[in-house]
Amino acid sequence: MEISDIKIRKTMHDGRLRAVVSITIDNAIAIHDIKIVQGDERLFVAMPSRREENGTFRDIIHPISAEARAQTERQILAAYNDYIQ
Repeated sequence: MEISDIKIRKTMHDGRLRAVVSITIDNAIAIHDIKIVQGDERLFVAMPSRREENGTFRDIIHPISAEARAQTERQILAAYNDYIQ
């Protein structure tokens, strides 16, 4: 599977949340509400999640392997950096 499109939907400058992103995979599947968050040391990508009854958050969709997560994060952050330049 390949990310065929990345759309930066909204950017923010206050707080830790920097952007909300949508991606399209293989021109067939859209994933919305991916967040770019400013961590203590770097930006990172947070997948869409929902709050469970006990107050914890659980990802609705996420990459299965560390390699897939790293590749997805690299592509999303590169698109974000291009967008803000």
